[in-house]
Amino acid sequence: MKLSQMYRTALIATTMLILSSGLDMRALAQTSSPQGAKNIVLVHGAWADGSCWSKVIGLLQAKGFHVVAVENPLTSLADDVAATKRIIALQDGPVILVGHSYAGVVITEAGNGPKVVGLVNVAAFAFGEGESINSVSKPYPPAPLGSELRPDTQGFLTATPKGIAEDMAQDLPASEQQILTATQGQTAASVFGATVTTAAWKSKPSWVLIAGNDRAIPPELEKDEAAIIKATSITVPANHLAMLSHPREVAELIEQAAAKAK
Repeated sequence: MKLSQMYRTALIATTMLILSSGLDMRALAQTSSPQGAKNIVLVHGAWADGSCWSKVIGLLQAKGFHVVAVENPLTSLADDVAATKRIIALQDGPVILVGHSYAGVVITEAGNGPKVVGLVNVAAFAFGEGESINSVSKPYPPAPLGSELRPDTQGFLTATPKGIAEDMAQDLPASEQQILTATQGQTAASVFGATVTTAAWKSKPSWVLIAGNDRAIPPELEKDEAAIIKATSITVPANHLAMLSHPREVAELIEQAAAKAK
């Protein structure tokens, strides 16, 4: 018997075995796919870009997730919400929406659509209607990063190299700190006064990663907001950029959300 004939004979025999056992061929093909939501949309915060998720993206892709990182223009809350909604619209099924830092506000507003089945906040803001970053931050001690932000004449803020090295990425190597400084996105100062109109966490389950060593957002604020939104939360001894210093913990929390969100 020729090799090609042997191959066809083996394929037919395998197919008959599967059919006789009552297995669904499509279900068999999907056994390596993640359970629950398979689409993960990652949203970066201020003074960052999509590359800040690079370590988490690889971990999630290795588990079979379809991952997309939004590139926020950081020109206004409305612009960033619109950019995020465009990416959500392109996904072919349920979405877990993940926001870091200021992007917690973005996903709070952008996560109201029917495709979004869960929200994950990573060292992020998450608050209710009519509130802003400025308003919810008032009861807490000023974050050290605030003194390392420099305004330009167009109303945008830039973080100094010292601010990134000491207040955003203090537990990362100097080489990574330098890249973060070079790739940071100038951020419109207006986003910190922008208010939420509809809080998605009121209708969607939420997960929160609290960065215990955060110097950009007070960790106490992150803890209090996690309690207010009734989120499943974890605390890690991380800087503000927890997705770079503790990518495995971030990826595992996202995976947990994807498995449990309906």
